[in-house]
Amino acid sequence: MTRISRILLADDHAVLRAGLKSLLNAQPDMKVVGEAADGFDCVEQAVLLHPDVILLDINMPHCNGLQALQSLRQQVPSARVLVLTMHDDAEYLRQVLADGGAGYVLKQAASEELLAAIRAVVGGGVYLHPQHTRILLEDQMDQAQNRPGSLQSPAEERYRQLSEREAEVFRLVALGHRNSEIADMLSLSVKTVETYKSRLMHKLGLNSRAGLVRLALELGLLDQSS
Repeated sequence: MTRISRILLADDHAVLRAGLKSLLNAQPDMKVVGEAADGFDCVEQAVLLHPDVILLDINMPHCNGLQALQSLRQQVPSARVLVLTMHDDAEYLRQVLADGGAGYVLKQAASEELLAAIRAVVGGGVYLHPQHTRILLEDQMDQAQNRPGSLQSPAEERYRQLSEREAEVFRLVALGHRNSEIADMLSLSVKTVETYKSRLMHKLGLNSRAGLVRLALELGLLDQSS
């Protein structure tokens, strides 16, 4: 039997919530169990409903998403909070992850990316677009280089050799997606995905998916605590 993920929507735009609700309820493994128009209402409903995932906007009246996120992590720690925002901003991204968010998706992203993000965080992963992943990795590298006597790790050096598309395929493979699923998500052929996968495995010096996952964990790409 398919496990149904219970989802709470928090956004002050009713039309957007209606669209999201229609999209999510059409999925066999998702169900919207509540809606909120501001941060205070989101926290109250989360405490009452105990959803698996909370889709949280940043710009909301009375209590914004960043403020709500801090309360949610304290009061409903089991819920996975996925920020859905119009802000393609590195500082917002850093703050969301520092406060315990499980992912960061832009509102202009394709529906398939949002669905993939929800399924990733339900499975215990963290969802970031490759561009955002690179921002965080570069932050870590800058911090390491600024520490006396520190050097960039071999894993980081190998990862920086990947193209943006290779990094995207790398993350999706590490999250457990099959080649056919990745092809659908990225609008590529399965053969093209296999080519990207072979190329990135060669660049990373890997010969198994287990090794790929270990590297992703070492880089902090899948661990929410990183």
